[in-house]
Amino acid sequence: MIRRYGEPVVAGQIYRRRPGVYAILLRGDDILLTHQAEPDNEFQLPGGGIDPGEHPLPALHREVMEETGWRITAARRFGAFRRFCYMPDYDRWAEKICTIYVAQPTLRLGPPTEKGHSAHWMPAHQALDLLGNDGDRALLAQALASRT
Repeated sequence: MIRRYGEPVVAGQIYRRRPGVYAILLRGDDILLTHQAEPDNEFQLPGGGIDPGEHPLPALHREVMEETGWRITAARRFGAFRRFCYMPDYDRWAEKICTIYVAQPTLRLGPPTEKGHSAHWMPAHQALDLLGNDGDRALLAQALASRT
C-alpha cells in the first residue's frame, strides 16, 4: 500500500490514475526546485506525468529538463506516495501516483522550457517550508534525514 498525502478522497468522485515521477535534486545543502506560477503559485519538486508508453526514467529526465533546464544523472528510486486532487490544467480529478527519485543535477542547458516554470536553488531546509504539497515535504524530509 502506498501512503496517501493531501486532500481526502471525495466520496462519489471519479479519479483517473495519473502516474508521475519527481526528483529530489541536492547539491551540498541546497536543492533545485521548480516554481510554477499557475494554476497554483507554488514551489514543487521537478517532475510530472509519465506519458502513455513512456518509461519512468526517460520521463524523469524529460520533466526535469522541461521544468528546470538541467540534466541529471544517477537517479535512484527513493519512495512513492499518492494524492487525490483536481488538476485544473487537464480539467480532471486524478489519483496521482508520485514516484520520487534522488538524482544529481549535472549540467544546466538553459532556462526551463515549460511555460510558467522557473528553476530555483535554495537551502534544502528552507524548501521543507515552501513545497506545495505534503507528500513532497515528507519525502524530502526523509531524504535529508537519510544523509546524516
